[in-house]
Amino acid sequence: MIATTCYVESITQLTSTVHKIILTPDTAIDFKAGQYLQVVMGEKDKRPFSIANSPHNSNFIELHLGADPANKYAFEVLQTCQNDKQIDVEIGLGDAYLRTENCPCIIVAGGTGYSYAKSILYSILEEQPNRLVSLYWGAKAIADLYELDELRSLAITHPNFTFKPVLENPPSDWKSHTGWVHKAVMNDISNFSEYHVYAAGRFEMASAIRDEYSIKGLVKHQLFGDAYAFI
Repeated sequence: MIATTCYVESITQLTSTVHKIILTPDTAIDFKAGQYLQVVMGEKDKRPFSIANSPHNSNFIELHLGADPANKYAFEVLQTCQNDKQIDVEIGLGDAYLRTENCPCIIVAGGTGYSYAKSILYSILEEQPNRLVSLYWGAKAIADLYELDELRSLAITHPNFTFKPVLENPPSDWKSHTGWVHKAVMNDISNFSEYHVYAAGRFEMASAIRDEYSIKGLVKHQLFGDAYAFI
């Protein structure tokens, strides 16, 4: 695959560790909602990250990097963006992209798995506004839900979209779900046979979704996530 050079337009710190990076590619790009890119750090060093924007806005690329010095894998990419102001990427990778059947859709995201979820969600809202879609986004603390207000606003303006934030360590006035995000979905839905499910987060979460949702009717070919290529 031929790499595309991208110029760094902005870097915004969203939490103590998560940074949003906006890139402008120097040539036209093509990808599907839910696909990822690889940052080319070297000939044998290519690092995958989900694309957070929808293909409808393909004149730029949005990344959410969970990067701190303890996580050199992402932190070195952040440093390259900060210092060099450009990176080379291979784009349009992965088979866990959005399918456009009109069945109801559940998106389950843990932590920065939200970047994958965001691309899926915004594509549905833009291209299939009548499709029922629910997003469950789980995190440890409320500060980690860095687009909480935006998603709550979207749920008000899009009647077919339901947003359910989930916290492991909620504040005392928290009124939404608590605990593990994949369990929160099961608290709301008893039969998954009619749903497409998109999952992004730790491998342990992806594995639990596959095993536990299948018991409640989820069909294997209606479950999508990059993790399933490895587990």
